[in-house]
Amino acid sequence: MPLLRVCGSSIFAFIIWRLIKRLRALHSPLTHILGPKKEHWLKGNYHRIFQDGLRYNLDLVQKYGGAVKIYALLGQEQLYISDPLALHHIIVKEQNVYEETDMFIMSNRLIFGEGLIATLGEQHRKQRKMLNPVFSLANMRGLLPVIQPIADQLRTILNAKIPADGSVVEVNLLPWLSRGALEYICQAALGHSFNALDATKGNDYLEAIRRLAPSTLRLIFLRPFIPMIVRRLSLYWRNKMMDWVPGDALKDLRHVVNVMDTTSKKIFTEKRAALENEGFVGIAGNRMQGKDIMSIMLQANASSSSDDRLTDSELLGQMNTIIFAGFETTATAICRIFWILAQKQDVQARLRSAIRKAKRDYADAQGLSGPWEDVELPYDTLMGLPYLDAIVRETLRVYPPTSLLSRTARQASVLPLHHPIRSASGEMISSIHVPENTTLIISILASNHNKEIWGEDASEWRAERWLSPSGERLPLGDGEGNSTNGVSLGVKNGIKYPGVYGLMMTFLGGGRACIGFKFAEMEIKQVLATLIPQIHFALPASTDRNGHVKEIYWKMNGLQVPVVRPPAGDNVTAQVPLDLRKVREQDFVVN
Repeated sequence: MPLLRVCGSSIFAFIIWRLIKRLRALHSPLTHILGPKKEHWLKGNYHRIFQDGLRYNLDLVQKYGGAVKIYALLGQEQLYISDPLALHHIIVKEQNVYEETDMFIMSNRLIFGEGLIATLGEQHRKQRKMLNPVFSLANMRGLLPVIQPIADQLRTILNAKIPADGSVVEVNLLPWLSRGALEYICQAALGHSFNALDATKGNDYLEAIRRLAPSTLRLIFLRPFIPMIVRRLSLYWRNKMMDWVPGDALKDLRHVVNVMDTTSKKIFTEKRAALENEGFVGIAGNRMQGKDIMSIMLQANASSSSDDRLTDSELLGQMNTIIFAGFETTATAICRIFWILAQKQDVQARLRSAIRKAKRDYADAQGLSGPWEDVELPYDTLMGLPYLDAIVRETLRVYPPTSLLSRTARQASVLPLHHPIRSASGEMISSIHVPENTTLIISILASNHNKEIWGEDASEWRAERWLSPSGERLPLGDGEGNSTNGVSLGVKNGIKYPGVYGLMMTFLGGGRACIGFKFAEMEIKQVLATLIPQIHFALPASTDRNGHVKEIYWKMNGLQVPVVRPPAGDNVTAQVPLDLRKVREQDFVVN
């Protein structure tokens, strides 16, 4: 009980300190920036932004423009940014000024160790230098055929659930696609199989990874206190605090982290020993033959100079970071695409026909026999399919798996705006003075829905925006508004977003862009090209005993969470129930 009183007193003192700080700052440097009124004394506007906040986020930009003042926890003033020029300065030109927040870095270090998302400055640059070649196109080409069996296994599992007579069965795709995504990243990253697609086999590590995101989201409003707790309490007292704090959320997260840490250390030790003896670990390791990301990274690290070499703790940090980053968001994106295809039957039929043509053409060119559905497309052919590419890009643009990120200004700076905004006094301003320690929210969602860049229908899902009238992939603009055919996709009046993928912000840009986006894109396309030829997807049509049909709704809670609306669902449980049946000839486009 004394410890509980100490912790309570510390948090109370922190709140009082923040309130006093606010009272002293009678004239905030951000007073002249317009934004919504504070709606809650503790949560500010955060609960509207981060909890089922799709419409609220888009309305903010529609009303106030590309730079908005919002209120965070305890009334702290922050900037909500979607202006393209401002984002270029934040994540590219002045990325040394606008760094990840202490809350983000310390939280990730506690969970994942010293991985890419838990380091700053020179340490982060050194890690990035080591990992960039690991995710090269050459490595992706080598990786694709050895992970194809995962997609094949997923197809076999779903086909086994479908009646042979051609009738329909409702299947919740989310757990299976999540299991598939987890097996993909575990084999590709670690060269290790956890048998995630075998529902009869339990595994503590798989369960820990699956519980990680829900566990952290339960504590989203406690995360701002993490820097204070870490700086003031030793590991011993932090563990004691977790024991004393009521509720299971913190204890559950601690258990998840302990399981991840123990398992990753075991796999790391086995893999290093095997590589030193020029061998491989397990069935998956033998099939990967050293092509997995961890093997490539360990080999590259061993051959690096002492100055560039990463420590064991840094290498371990990359393992859990890559697994988590490549699991949750990718599974969500694949589920979203199948949900879209279930709604848009014409799009599904056109995609199925495009895949059939590509597989038949490749089989003919290579002299392959057997069913066209079983043909495995090589990397360049798969990645180059125009309609498949358009569907993936448009889904990741309109529905980014992660919608919001944050940065902190480590020093005072001036942030230029492409579009001037109206200040509280009524004048138009084209730059903002950003005080030191100001937190900025990067709105990936609002950036991807910018009507000036993507057109008046920016919030509509339309794959054809990526294609020419003849169905070929449109080239992206070069930043000056130029392209080979007069069309500048993603660029308007010389202005573009600094995104690393398709000139959108989904995978961010600059020195902290998602390092594994090429792998995620490859996995998504491989799963689609494997399942779509044999399985037809539709929205749920059956009714429950009260006559209600399931309606899938996607909540934007930091991550995208699909639920079923009442009265057919509870609006809480994550699920994507779709009607599946075997493909018929009429499920293709008639030429």
